[in-house]
Amino acid sequence: MPMETDPMRLIEKYYPEDNALRRLLLHHSRQVAAKALDVADRHPELGLDRAFLYRAAMLHDIGIFRTDAPAIHCHGTAPYLMHGRLGAELMRAEGLEREARVCERHTGTGLTAAQIEAQGLPLPPADYRPETTEEQVVCYADKFFSKSHPERERTPEQVERSLAKFGPEGVATFRAWHRRFA
Repeated sequence: MPMETDPMRLIEKYYPEDNALRRLLLHHSRQVAAKALDVADRHPELGLDRAFLYRAAMLHDIGIFRTDAPAIHCHGTAPYLMHGRLGAELMRAEGLEREARVCERHTGTGLTAAQIEAQGLPLPPADYRPETTEEQVVCYADKFFSKSHPERERTPEQVERSLAKFGPEGVATFRAWHRRFA
């Protein structure tokens, strides 16, 4: 893998210290990567780019250090909801547009400008829904793992309950992905 696309190089760049936050990020990212690669292996008909899936899964949460979420060792200043957008900015600065799109499109099952405006979310209004199959697979895989409870994998029913708090659209999207990717 070329140096510029090695996710560990970028994680080391933005998380240089071996501390609780870096260990949590690596643990969570590896969980998501394993789940995404499992989807690729079980569904060769999807023609997924395995190398990209791995990179994107490893980097999808790279922006969390800039957020204020002390319970998961994040001591930045931005609201946690911004972590995807902040990660996308980092990836674009590295020239990694595809990875940037995964970063900004993995929150929930994606966010629309209308949802952002209606809920007063701290994001620039835009369409942040995953579009490519790889973007969808990383977003899907991420839903099974919480950084607040890194020791366990959620069941599909637990994922649905978590998404239901934000409206029926996310649940419907997750169910469609689960039918396609499980």
